[in-house]
Amino acid sequence: MTEEIAEMSPLAAVTSGEPSPGRKVFIKTYGCQMNVYDSSRMSDALAADGYVPTDVMDEADLVLLNTCHIREKASEKVYSALGRLRQMKRQRTSEGREFMIGVAGCVAQAEGEEISRREPSVDVVIGPQTYHRLPDALKRARKGERVVDTDYAVEDKFEHLPSISAPRGKARAVTAFLTVQEGCDKFCTFCVVPYTRGSEVSRPVAQIVAEAERLAGEGVRELTLLGQNVNAWTSAGPKGERWGLGDLLYRLAEIPGIARLRYTTSHPRDMDDRLIEAHRDLRMLMPYLHLPVQSGSDRVLKAMNRRHNAHEYIALIDRIRAARPDIALSGDFIVGFPGETEADFEATLELVRRVGYAQAYSFKYSSRPGTPGADLPDHVDEEVKSERLARLQELLLMQQNRFAASCVGKTIDLLLEKPGRNPGQLIGRSPWLQSVNVDAKTSQIGDIINVRITATGPNSLFAEVA
Repeated sequence: MTEEIAEMSPLAAVTSGEPSPGRKVFIKTYGCQMNVYDSSRMSDALAADGYVPTDVMDEADLVLLNTCHIREKASEKVYSALGRLRQMKRQRTSEGREFMIGVAGCVAQAEGEEISRREPSVDVVIGPQTYHRLPDALKRARKGERVVDTDYAVEDKFEHLPSISAPRGKARAVTAFLTVQEGCDKFCTFCVVPYTRGSEVSRPVAQIVAEAERLAGEGVRELTLLGQNVNAWTSAGPKGERWGLGDLLYRLAEIPGIARLRYTTSHPRDMDDRLIEAHRDLRMLMPYLHLPVQSGSDRVLKAMNRRHNAHEYIALIDRIRAARPDIALSGDFIVGFPGETEADFEATLELVRRVGYAQAYSFKYSSRPGTPGADLPDHVDEEVKSERLARLQELLLMQQNRFAASCVGKTIDLLLEKPGRNPGQLIGRSPWLQSVNVDAKTSQIGDIINVRITATGPNSLFAEVA
């Protein structure tokens, strides 16, 4: 197999080191919102190098897999996709056409050299801290080099990325992600992020504000600030004073055109007073907070190295709700962490009942190589994990449905986002991040209108103009 692929590797015989006008790139994004943002910035970097984005893989001259390493069997999914791309590359090369394959993101960071060894059809492997070097990496690959660039960049990658511009032939969406912080210093024992994304790094205020202003100028109405641990963001303010995420939110609220702000993902240890005050004072900071707890058992939380206990988490929730009574909560839960007993799991169910979630994400624990959790004793049987997960998800679904039902009859502000399935219908975004179907004109996309919620559906709400 290796020899067959090696025969089609020397792209220099087909292309020069420079991209020809109109080359097309297809980016497949796996995982979190951070990867969605990274994919858009890679597309920006490639556009400056002459690439046009395409939604059709068969049209592409370059296919880029932006990978995630959080969930179980992440690597296997990547290699399975690469196997299919290998066949496409063989066909294209036999026709004398260029077809390049790149792997980016967290799997690339964790397994860079292994990807290149196992799948020689891959031309470029690039980590999440070095994707600003992607155009240069592709030029090197066209000259016959197989590029693996997963070092943590010394330079600020955001300074080296081109200014964002709307995709060719498309209007910029009315909602957008904006990365303000990367990496994590918490070292939860189940998590691979500190090893693939590195230590916590915050972007400076001026850089964030400039990007937000560009997005606002292109029609973005709602910004979601991103970070692996976004509420750990900190930077120097205009007078050299220390700013936290709350201060940044107050500053972004001043930008003309931006009507809504959100942020994700947060750690309970970094919810400070200033951030809670922002929820109290800023009506444009949406009343929806994703604040993962992972478990309701203090014993399991300690084994996870979460550095908070269930009582502290609940007390924090009470403070946030006192500041913003209409806030809806979202969370993450891991079931079957090594050593979890039935009593530990019952403590999780009790925390869920106590808090009441509008939305939540729950998973069976999966061991990630290189994390401390992988070496812990007393791993829980898969059957037990599955049974506990089913019980937890039943409770969470009940709470989600209850929250959706509580919205019926309410009059809310709805951001009209995109066309719906039916003619004359648009899909909007509620303050609590729900999809809402309403009859409206396409010309109204980007408007915020008053609607009354009339009914709930399996995954969305229905409304009429108030």
